[in-house]
Amino acid sequence: MAVEMRQRTFTVEEYEQLGRVGIIGEDERVELIEGQIVEMNPIGNDHIWRVNELNLIFARRGDVMVSVQNPLRLQRSEPEPDLVVLRADVPRDRPPTPEDTLLVVEVADSSLGYDRGTKAPLYARAGVPELWIVDLGGERIEAHQDPSPAGYRTVRLFVRGERLAPLFAPDLSIEIDAILGPPAASG
Repeated sequence: MAVEMRQRTFTVEEYEQLGRVGIIGEDERVELIEGQIVEMNPIGNDHIWRVNELNLIFARRGDVMVSVQNPLRLQRSEPEPDLVVLRADVPRDRPPTPEDTLLVVEVADSSLGYDRGTKAPLYARAGVPELWIVDLGGERIEAHQDPSPAGYRTVRLFVRGERLAPLFAPDLSIEIDAILGPPAASG
């Protein structure tokens, strides 16, 4: 007789409790995605500096709060995006939610497929208004806008030499090269 194996999913509250009691260590690189605890890829040097550069760009604005590699509470998930730009008036007594969010940025070195195939639909279903995926290997930025339950309806690609402005601040024109950093060495 075959035994049916079922996976156990977790609520956001249960996941957070696992961290509070030490089952999930403070330094473990995991996130909750659709009830599943998922290991995150290691962070590479280029990834670190791209996130730092984005943080500097957005932190210069006085009208937003920048959250770097911290949880974003969704209905059945608690991903840890590389960067979230939040409204400045977000209540400090709870984790940020999609309603507080202006922009999510994922920097993809080895995680491009996961960011596109898993996280982008997750953010769209949650109503995050805009997602940027910084594709380090492809040297481009994907701007995902107009969220729906089926995913983002609009995806535009930006490459070196172009500029990009977030929906929440159309006056903030950012050079793609400033986000991507120096071009990869050829040869």
